Amino acid sequence: QVQLVESGGGLVQAGGSLRLSCAASASILSVYTMGWYRQPPGKQREMVAVIASGGSTTYADYVEGRFAVSRDNVKVAVYLQMNSLKPEDTAVYYCSIKNYADTYWGQGTQVTVSS
Repeated sequence: QVQLVESGGGLVQAGGSLRLSCAASASILSVYTMGWYRQPPGKQREMVAVIASGGSTTYADYVEGRFAVSRDNVKVAVYLQMNSLKPEDTAVYYCSIKNYADTYWGQGTQVTVSS
């Protein structure tokens, strides 16, 4: 059974940085996209960053220029480098990996940014 293992969340002051990691516990073939989503307290889930198999990236307006998503196709892993963090970035962050048949989700990691 494939699980996505997330790490890297925590508490950081505004302006600080965190690096989130997400790796599959088993092989996932024919990966299409990998990405990060977040759910702030009391709000709906929203897209943060997505990276396609060819390497193209898409970012939400509120993180572009501050966050960078990358992937390792051999390990089947996705990363999110978060810089210049703001209190409004506080949320539970979920990674997602999609292949031709399935979409896999991580369990979430809490990111809290203090002002």
